[in-house]
Amino acid sequence: MDCRTVLVRDTDGIPIAMAGVGTDITRRKQTEAALRKSEQALLSIFKATPVGLTIMKNRVFQSFNKAYCDIVGYSEADLIGQPPRVLYEDEVEYERVGKALDSGLNKSGIAIIKTKHRRKNGVIRDVVLTSVLLQSKTSALKTVVAIEDITDRIQTEKALRDNRKHLADIIDFLPDATLVIDKNGRVITWNRTIEALTGIKKENIIGKGNYEYAIPFYGYRRPVLIDYALHPNKEMETQYTAIQRTGDMLFGEAFTPNLPPGDIHLSGTASVLRDDNGEIIGAIECIRDNTERKRLEERLQRAEKMEALGTLAGGVAHDLNNVLGIMVGYSELLLEKLPEDSQQKKYAGHILQSSVKGAAIIQDLLTLARRGVTVSEIVNLNDIILSYFRSPEFERLRSDHPSVKISTDLEKGLLNLKGSSLHLGKTLMNLISNAFESIEGPGEVVIRTENRYLDRPIRSYDEMREGDYLVLTVSDSGSGISANDLGKIFEPFYTKKVMGRSGTGLGLAVVWGTVKDHHGYIDVQSEEGRGSTFTLYFPVTREKPAKIGKGASPDAYKGKGESILVVDDVKEQRELATSMLAWLGYHVESVNGGEEAIEYLRHKKADLVVLDMIMDPGIDGLETYGKILEIAPGQKAVIVSGFSETDRVRKAQEMGAGTFVRKPYILEKIGCAVRQELDRK
Repeated sequence: MDCRTVLVRDTDGIPIAMAGVGTDITRRKQTEAALRKSEQALLSIFKATPVGLTIMKNRVFQSFNKAYCDIVGYSEADLIGQPPRVLYEDEVEYERVGKALDSGLNKSGIAIIKTKHRRKNGVIRDVVLTSVLLQSKTSALKTVVAIEDITDRIQTEKALRDNRKHLADIIDFLPDATLVIDKNGRVITWNRTIEALTGIKKENIIGKGNYEYAIPFYGYRRPVLIDYALHPNKEMETQYTAIQRTGDMLFGEAFTPNLPPGDIHLSGTASVLRDDNGEIIGAIECIRDNTERKRLEERLQRAEKMEALGTLAGGVAHDLNNVLGIMVGYSELLLEKLPEDSQQKKYAGHILQSSVKGAAIIQDLLTLARRGVTVSEIVNLNDIILSYFRSPEFERLRSDHPSVKISTDLEKGLLNLKGSSLHLGKTLMNLISNAFESIEGPGEVVIRTENRYLDRPIRSYDEMREGDYLVLTVSDSGSGISANDLGKIFEPFYTKKVMGRSGTGLGLAVVWGTVKDHHGYIDVQSEEGRGSTFTLYFPVTREKPAKIGKGASPDAYKGKGESILVVDDVKEQRELATSMLAWLGYHVESVNGGEEAIEYLRHKKADLVVLDMIMDPGIDGLETYGKILEIAPGQKAVIVSGFSETDRVRKAQEMGAGTFVRKPYILEKIGCAVRQELDRK
C-alpha cells in the first residue's frame, strides 16, 4: 500500500485529528518491475544485436553496442561523451552528414545517408547510417543510429560492374558481328562490327523487337538464325544454304539480299543463353561475312575441275594423236600413189582432211591441258587482231552472219606481250565466233584493246593483281549467258550449241587455257537478253617490240640534264619511270610517297615532279601538289595514274600541273609529256 497522512487543525491552528489515505499500488509496482525487466531486455538486445547501434544526444555518443565498436574499431571508453568527428576524414563531410541527418529527422523522423568512416586503425570504410528519433519534444534530441558497413558490397558491385563492362567490351570489339536478344526477342547487345556491317547504330536498335534486327539483312521482318536458336523451326531452317544444330548451338549460312552490294554471303553461329538455374534468358548470334571465302571456294573448285578435265583431255589427246598420226601419214602416202582420176584417191583425200581437222581438235585439247603453248615470242595483240580480220575464217564468219556489224577500238601504241601468236589468234577467233553466233538477226560485236595499269587488285570472275596489263575486250549484243551457266562456260564440252555443227564445246575451254598459260586473267560480264563482255588481261612485256610504230623521234624529247623527282608509292613503277627518264638524259631522284616528296623539296629543288595521283596509304597526288606549291610556288609537274583522267587530276592541272599521262609508262608518252612541260613558259 501507499499510505499518506496529514495533520488536521482547527481554526485556531490547534491539531485536532489525523487524516490518512491508503492506495493499493500493487499493480503499479508490478508494472514498474515489468518495465525494468523490459528495459533490461531491450538493453540486452541493444548490446547483443549484430547490427551496429549507437544512442546519441545532441550528436554526442551516449551508448553503443559491440557491433558498432567492431565496425568503427573504437572501444566504448574511446567514444562515450564524444562527438563522432573522429570517424570522418574531414570537417566538410562531418558537417554534410550532420545537416543531412537533421534534415531527414525533422521532416520524417528518420534519416538515411551514405558516407565514409575512418576506423581507429586509419582504414576507410563505406557505411550507411540510419538515424531514428527516440525523443521528439525536447531541445536535446536523442537518436538511435544504425550503422551498416557496405564496403564489401560496394567492392563486389564494382567488380560485378567491371566484369559486365569487360564482357560488354569483349563483345563490342569482337571481329564478328554480334547481337544478343532477350527471351522476348528484344535487342540488348549490338556490337561495333554489326554496326559497320548493317549501317545501324546501337542506339537505334537496342530495346527493339518484332524482328527489327532482320530488316538490315533481308529488307523485311522475319525470324533469323538467333530466333531459330530460341524457337527451333525445321521448316524455316530450309531457307539457309547450310544449317547444323548441336545442342543449344545452331550454325547456318545464307545470302543476304539487303546488304550492299546485294550478294553478301554470311555464316552465323547462334546459341541460347541460360541462367544459373538452366532457364533460357535470351540468345546470342555471331555473324561473319564469308563472301570472299565462298568466292575463293568456287574459284578453287573451278580450278580443280579444270585441272582434272585438263589432265583427262591431255591423256586422251596423246592417245588420239598417235592414232591420227598414222591416219594422216598413210592417207598422204595413198594420195601420192593413187592415180588422179581414181575414186580411191578421193576417199584418201577425205580421210586426210578429216584427220587434219581431228589434229586441230587435239591441239585444242592440248591447250586445255596446258601443254600446247611452247612458243614464247614478243607479239602485238593489235597485229594478231588485224591478221585475223584478213583470214578466210573471218570472211566465212562474216558471210554466215551478214546482219552482224563489227567495230574496233584498238589503242595506238599498245604494249606487247610474250607468248604464242598461234594460240592467242585461236583465242581471239573463238571469242569473236561465239560473239557472232550469240546474235540472232542484226547486232554488233565490238573489239577493243588498251593499255591499263591496275593500282589495286580487282575481284571478279578471276582475281587480278595490280600491275601493267594490255586488255582485250570482246563484247556483243547477243542473247547473253544465264547466271546458272556463267560458272560452267569454261568447262570442256559444255556448250549450248548443237554439238558437231557449230563447235566442239572446247572453244572457251581453249580460251581459258591460253589465258592461264600467258599468266593472264579473265573477267566475264553477261546478262540474258543484253549480251556479253569478255575481258582478257595479259601482263605486258617491255622487251624488244615486234614493231615500232612511227612516232616522235627520241631526240625530240631527250633531256638536257634537268632534275626530275619521281613520286610513286609502287617500287617497280618508281624504278621504271626513273630508268626511262635517266635514259633520256635527265638527272632523276625518286621518293616513296607524297610526304617524302614534300620533305625532299624542303631541302632540294627539282625542275619537274612526276607525280602519281593515287598513293595509298598516305596523301594523294592532288594534296601533295597543293603542299608542294606552298614550299615551291610555280613548281612544274606531270600527273600520272593508272586510271582515266579524274576531277582530282583536273584540279591539279588548274593549280598549275601540266600534262596528264596514263599508266602504264611508255617511253615516248612520258618523254614527250616531261619535255613539253619543261619547255612550257
